[in-house]
Amino acid sequence: MRFEEFSLDPCILAGVKSAGFTTPTPIQEQAIPVVLQERDLLGLAQTGTGKTAAFLLPIFQRLIQYPTRKVRVLILAPTRELAEQIHQASVELGQHTGVRSVAIYGGVSKGPQLAALRRGPEIVTACPGRLLDHLNEGNIDLSQVEVLVLDEADTMCDMGFLPDVKRVLQRVPTRRQTLFFSATMPEEIRQLSRNILSTPVTVQINANVPTHTVSHALYPVPEGLKRKLLLALLQQTATGRVIIFTRTKHRARTLALELERHDYRVTQLQGNLSQNRRQAAMDGFRQGKYDLLVATDIAAHGIDVSEVSHVINFDIPDTVDAYTHRIGRTGRALHTGEAFTLATPDDAAVVRAVERTLKTRIERRALAGFDYGDFSPEAQFPPQTPRRPQQGQPPTDGGRPNSPAPRRNGPRRPGNRPPPAPNRQQGKAGNAPRRSPPAASSSRGGPNRSAGPGRKSAPAHISAGR
Repeated sequence: MRFEEFSLDPCILAGVKSAGFTTPTPIQEQAIPVVLQERDLLGLAQTGTGKTAAFLLPIFQRLIQYPTRKVRVLILAPTRELAEQIHQASVELGQHTGVRSVAIYGGVSKGPQLAALRRGPEIVTACPGRLLDHLNEGNIDLSQVEVLVLDEADTMCDMGFLPDVKRVLQRVPTRRQTLFFSATMPEEIRQLSRNILSTPVTVQINANVPTHTVSHALYPVPEGLKRKLLLALLQQTATGRVIIFTRTKHRARTLALELERHDYRVTQLQGNLSQNRRQAAMDGFRQGKYDLLVATDIAAHGIDVSEVSHVINFDIPDTVDAYTHRIGRTGRALHTGEAFTLATPDDAAVVRAVERTLKTRIERRALAGFDYGDFSPEAQFPPQTPRRPQQGQPPTDGGRPNSPAPRRNGPRRPGNRPPPAPNRQQGKAGNAPRRSPPAASSSRGGPNRSAGPGRKSAPAHISAGR
């Protein structure tokens, strides 16, 4: 299928061509016709599959029918980085349409935003908090909004923005088209969507699962050797752009400083930075000034550089959804990518949860030539032993009923034999079945630095799709 088959206006197709798009992604192929019909939509797809273009292109088709100087489209995003990325995609895809767009978020002066609002934009992309500030001060009128878009809706709720979103909903018309787009959609968020959407069409493209263009590898390591392993891994791996995720802002800062001391071109993206420094870090990473970006989870929802070759989880995330969002920074727009996770023995529960979502066992790797001391990477995170089925129940692993349980690793300690089952007066003593125990629960930058043998860099450019 080609974009021309959507019957979009030639000025919109010109923007698509300028962005370098030729073939719609699956979420675009299914969502664009629905949005063109002005239906409400619940769009579920992995990060990096083109969600932004999936709602922007049909929105442009609607707006160019009768231009006005009123705010007709409101797009809500959870982070400043994501709001800016959507705005830039709007500018790029709509450059031939004459439609004006503005991004509104905190951490910067209101002055430029006020000036942009006075020019009469038809598309406003905003974070809820700063938008409410402008609404309370009478700087913006949402009474003419025809389309409301919530991007990364689950993250907006997870970050505590739900009360602000509800306040914004009170300021827009009830008769509108509403679009929910997200990489993940837990049941409680799905319930919220039912209260906001009106008879929506659901488009689901392998939701909650990292994109199939990404390969995954696990590097077991003790906590004290993580930094040394990361440095060795970067030296031995041919990479382009690399994003390294940490759990805390402090850890992101100190890790970035250490990588800088080892002569890597590195920048950081975390919540303690001013908006100007965060934007400078993003621009420098996109334009090739930096090869490595060390970031926290909050920044994961605004990083949109299409040719990130590797994502490295220096700290494993706390949830499978966070893993999905992180990994979505590579393998974008059907490019291939690799995801490395440095996992300590304490991370076993999250590792197994991610594997259940991926429906496969992640490859365990030990880095050749690295001194692990007395730590054995091969012995970490062994496959779980299937539970023994109870008497008369079918097995869960395809074997025959009541087959012997797998032999324990190591001998049984003396005196550790389980006690006999009590007589519950259900027949002769000793005949009651023994219960099994419960299971444990935009200019290009300068040349790239070569950081070690075989290291290479790929050019980065902004992808309009998400």
